[in-house]
Amino acid sequence: MNVFITGAAGYIGGSVAARLLKEGYKVRGLVRTAEQAERVRALGIEPVVGTLEDSDILSHETRLADAVINAASSDHRASVEAMLDALAGSGKPFLHTSGSSVIGDDARGEWKSDKVFAEDTPFDVAPEKAARASLDKLIIDAAQRNVRSVILCNTMIYGTGLGASPNSVQIPPLVAQAQKSGVARYVGKGFNVWSNVHIKDVVELYLLALKKAPAGSFYFVENGEASYADIVASIAKRLKLGAPQPWPVEEAIKEWGFGHAVYSFGSNSRVTATKARKELGWQPTHTSVFDWIENDMQLDAPVVNPR
Repeated sequence: MNVFITGAAGYIGGSVAARLLKEGYKVRGLVRTAEQAERVRALGIEPVVGTLEDSDILSHETRLADAVINAASSDHRASVEAMLDALAGSGKPFLHTSGSSVIGDDARGEWKSDKVFAEDTPFDVAPEKAARASLDKLIIDAAQRNVRSVILCNTMIYGTGLGASPNSVQIPPLVAQAQKSGVARYVGKGFNVWSNVHIKDVVELYLLALKKAPAGSFYFVENGEASYADIVASIAKRLKLGAPQPWPVEEAIKEWGFGHAVYSFGSNSRVTATKARKELGWQPTHTSVFDWIENDMQLDAPVVNPR
């Protein structure tokens, strides 16, 4: 099977591509630069240089492929529309990478939510996440156009990437901030809780979804949860720093921008992935983000600011 992946030089897309190559798939991957093209080519991915703004390239590659995986952006509507239009009537798989900040609240680190969301749990969308929720619905509705559309809504992903990019966008920036300032910090009181999942378990779910997820499916992706206070405490322990400290959200916004400070680092995002386990037979095996931080996390890889 020939698979086209956007974000092939990124953390999620590159990791998924590496897993598919191991399984025997042929992978073409969208990358932005010639330098990225050389990096992914060395891993066995056939690079396609372009951006999400290049609708002609996206449409062409989508029509050539047997399946498409969008791992470049959870929010770029025009690119998704171009790929879905190219897939309409084909019955081919389209896997889209969403993120569980779509159910995030405005806790700003001050409290732990008692709400744990399943795929069918009603929720009110924050204004800042309305566009993502609308895009997710567009993708699910593409099943009515004979596209085997599937959404994988990832939680906090940890673990070293399997492709060209080693770092995710939540824990590594916390580590970078602690290394830069000498103080490990969490937003507000750090009481907010996020579900989490290891990248190796994530890619196994993408593979299962590609093989057998029905059209119009939506899956949360998680295997545990932790508060930011506890995560940052593990970071402080690994870096041999003093006790972690609270950080006013206004200061965090200066570092990371509003969306990431408030939603990626300050909100609650608690979900269950029971559906993926029952429907697809997913069996995640990595159970502790704390063990990874304290024992396996790389400290010398470059970190991309989440802004």
